[in-house]
Amino acid sequence: MSTIGQTRLIPRVNTEAGMTKASSRLKARLAGAFYFLAGLTSVLGGVYIPGKLVVTGNAAATANAILSHKPLFQLGFSVMLLAVFCSIILTALFYDLFAPVNKTLSLTAAFVHLVGLAILGFASFLQLAPLVVLEGGGAYLGVFQAQQIHALAYLFLQLNVQAANAFLAFFGLYCLLLGYLVFRSTFLPRLIGVFMAFAGLGYLTFVSPPLAAYLSPYNLAPAALGEGSLMLWLLIVGVNAPRWQEQASHAARYAASGEPS
Repeated sequence: MSTIGQTRLIPRVNTEAGMTKASSRLKARLAGAFYFLAGLTSVLGGVYIPGKLVVTGNAAATANAILSHKPLFQLGFSVMLLAVFCSIILTALFYDLFAPVNKTLSLTAAFVHLVGLAILGFASFLQLAPLVVLEGGGAYLGVFQAQQIHALAYLFLQLNVQAANAFLAFFGLYCLLLGYLVFRSTFLPRLIGVFMAFAGLGYLTFVSPPLAAYLSPYNLAPAALGEGSLMLWLLIVGVNAPRWQEQASHAARYAASGEPS
């Protein structure tokens, strides 16, 4: 009976291990894909499209550009909402992927990013507000002159920029935490963790927007290396599945015993 039980148990264990390995690789590649989508939509909706419509320091010209290219302006808002959605999924995937390294720290990183994303989501609606103001928004705006309405619309755009800067500061802390988790992991190259930490330091300069503007674009150069290397590695290579499983099993044993890992 014991021999039969063992012969039945071995294929089952092997199957479960194989499924775990496949699951970790799938999560890694999904994380890489959503990282790419989140980055692409953030650049399109938060930088490229506004850059086509906003005339720096000229509220009237900006208002005319928005009204003349209303579909493009609305597209920018929709793309930013998509960026927030992709980033939320990415946060969940990264939490699950790095929980075996340090569950508490991975949860803290996820919380930090979600707070930043809440700010970014609010900023996205501020991005839509100028169109509401410029199209009338109600009879109460009739008390304002055209120049004042243009200035109000431009003010909302500037508030959007300030909110986006706050998000980048939170994102910098998130990248620092991710960098540490990658460095402590056994299933991703440690060098990528170092790159991500430098990327986080660059984003943290947005705690002081004047400082970030002074250091631009050099403060964002590490982000291209850190985020780019992590994203490409996850997409192309994934994770070292046996090492991920080993670290996950190790974390599960210590969690069951109640001892620190």
